[in-house]
Amino acid sequence: MTQILFGQSYYLRFDPKLWDAMMPYPPLGTLYAASYIRSRGYDVALFDAMLAESEEEWAKSLDEHKPKYAVIFEDNFNYLSKMCLLRMREAAFTMIQMAKERGCVVILCGADATDHYDQYLERGADYCLLGEGEETLAELLDQLSGQRDAGFSSILGLAYADEGQSSVVKNMRRPDIKELDSLPFPAWDLVDVQKYKMLWRERHGYFSMNMVTTRGCPYHCNWCAKPIWGQRYNSRSPENVAAEMKWLKENFAPDHIWFADDIFGLKPNWVERFAELLHELNAVIPFKCLKRADLVTEKTALALAKAGCKTVWIGAESGSQKILDAMDKGDKVEDIYRAAHLLHENKIEVGFFLQFGYPGESWADVQKTLKMVRECMPDDIGISVSYPLPGTKFFERVKMELGEKQNWVDSDDLAMLYRGPFPQDFYRVLHGRVHHEFRMRRAWRKRDMRGIIRSPYYLLGILKSDLQLHRFTSTQSADLTIR
Repeated sequence: MTQILFGQSYYLRFDPKLWDAMMPYPPLGTLYAASYIRSRGYDVALFDAMLAESEEEWAKSLDEHKPKYAVIFEDNFNYLSKMCLLRMREAAFTMIQMAKERGCVVILCGADATDHYDQYLERGADYCLLGEGEETLAELLDQLSGQRDAGFSSILGLAYADEGQSSVVKNMRRPDIKELDSLPFPAWDLVDVQKYKMLWRERHGYFSMNMVTTRGCPYHCNWCAKPIWGQRYNSRSPENVAAEMKWLKENFAPDHIWFADDIFGLKPNWVERFAELLHELNAVIPFKCLKRADLVTEKTALALAKAGCKTVWIGAESGSQKILDAMDKGDKVEDIYRAAHLLHENKIEVGFFLQFGYPGESWADVQKTLKMVRECMPDDIGISVSYPLPGTKFFERVKMELGEKQNWVDSDDLAMLYRGPFPQDFYRVLHGRVHHEFRMRRAWRKRDMRGIIRSPYYLLGILKSDLQLHRFTSTQSADLTIR
């Protein structure tokens, strides 16, 4: 019998687009929580939903471990958990029911549970952890196990149903953990690492693992939900991160690291020191990370290359300064151009996250984004439509336009949840059209013969898309012609 069974409700199987891509990472936030609680003397086990077939595997894990406490602790470093996909919320509700049927005390933690704790409590959860969860969970477990007697009302960051009453108690939020170096490394021993390694190498020819160096983001992009850390930002030291990379290299030999931070290396000279340490420790592993365009300088680009950075993803969003300003991005279109140039100059691949459909975006603004992609020549792109999430200025701006559906079902949904500048079909066609042109251009740049052979089909797809887009605009489709 195990005291605590950790799990999470993001099932890759329930997200067809990403299941097909098959680039899975274990739930890092859950592993941190399990490691932290274990360091407090509790016996823990893990149910990893990422590669599970369905919630029935959670039921089997409950039957195997017979835990007293079932903790559904979402991976707050997975941006799809922050998006609160409906299929995953339904999975969490099912998991709550399964645990309650077996007599478990059920505890929830995550972005959706923080925003909608009342719904989770109504579905049977006993407690919801609001915001960052490790310290709140530790105090709650101490209270439940009799090691603490100060009462539930004194536990910061906790929501629960008031016993004997119909009301819900929501305690004050807990301050974030500032000394991140004090946290133990994630509990990788609870993960079937070999299964992940096999899948990665079979599908992609290399094995990637995930890490984080920070928690939170201090910037003010008004569409970005921050239910866990708000505007706060805390960072591990480069010494602590380099030590973990050395440990991972010695124990699991990954070929690649995905740093899941919102922003990698924000602190001055952090990246430079990190690069030095990796070489001193013989801990260099190729990696990809996220950076703001305005934070990419000659100095940081050089340091990233020295540290082994293979790919930097930039939240470019739009090639229109008008739209970037409306989003409160705080950077300039020229920053995106300069960042792409500097990274490419240092032999680092560049990825662009693009966002269409923000309020006020015109056909001319869309064309500026396409122009930016053509001229900056990123190595990869990710396209989405603007997505209103609770707690954001963007959500408040469009909430009167929202219907019954306020979340996507899965990552490939791409539904316009509010009245965008153009109809929903416009964005679905635009999504395909931009990807078609990007793939064709990339094939020509790389002299990829398979891609070049396919290019007539890509071109036909582009021309078809242009005709469809022309129906939604008064601009001639020639404005989109390949050039």
